[in-house]
This record gives sequence, structure tokens and C-alpha cells, in this order.
Amino acid sequence: MALSEREQQLLDEMEQALYAEDPRFASQMKSVVRRSSHRHHVIGAVGVLAGLGLVLLGVNTTWVVGALGFLVMVASLAYAFAPPRKKAVHLGTVQVDGSVRASSPKAKRAPKGQRSGGFMERLEERWERRHNSGW
Repeated sequence: MALSEREQQLLDEMEQALYAEDPRFASQMKSVVRRSSHRHHVIGAVGVLAGLGLVLLGVNTTWVVGALGFLVMVASLAYAFAPPRKKAVHLGTVQVDGSVRASSPKAKRAPKGQRSGGFMERLEERWERRHNSGW
């Protein structure tokens, strides 16, 4: 479904605002979309052709070879059109001054028995700390 001119204009404005606000994130997102992998499409096409060959071979031999060829074709198409995998993102915490402190990817959480209170109690504690600190 095509976008109307107004919708396209709004989308362009949002994209420009994103570039202005966070150019690093915008360039990363653009590279992910662009990278949607020509290589994946080529490998998928080769897999579909190989699966088709197995299907045709299965017509002349046994149905098992044909079924295997069909599975190869379906798997190749799924691989070709699947979105690219994202790299692991290690999030950080935002400090009071607005800076971000990277968290260690190996940081472990306390065992469940050692955590203080339930989920809602921890949220309330965080809210109180933020509210009292002047946020």
C-alpha cells in the first residue's frame, strides 16, 4: 500500500528529525536496512535451485528425495527473506547528568532470594529515589 503525499512528507520530516537528534543511531539503522543482505538473497536463490533439482530428481526416483528438495526450497526462501540478525546490544544506565554508563555484559543479577521486595516494590523505590533527587 503506497503512502499518500502527506504521509510521505511526515515520514521524511521524522527521518530528518531523527538524523538531527541522533545521527549515530540513524546511520546505524540505515546501514541495517541497506545491509538487508544481497548475500542472503543469492544464497537463497541457489538453495531454491538446488531444492528444485532435488524435487525433479525425486520425480524420477523416490518421493523422499522430492520431499527433501521441497524442504530445501522452503528453508532457502525463509533464509533469503528473513530479516538480518542483530548484534547483541549491551545497554547502559543513564546518569543524573544525562551521560550513559555502559553496563558490563557479564554483570550478574542477585539471586531471586536476595532481591529486596517484589517487582512493584522495587519500582516504587526507584520512583521515590527519582522523585526525591529532583528529577
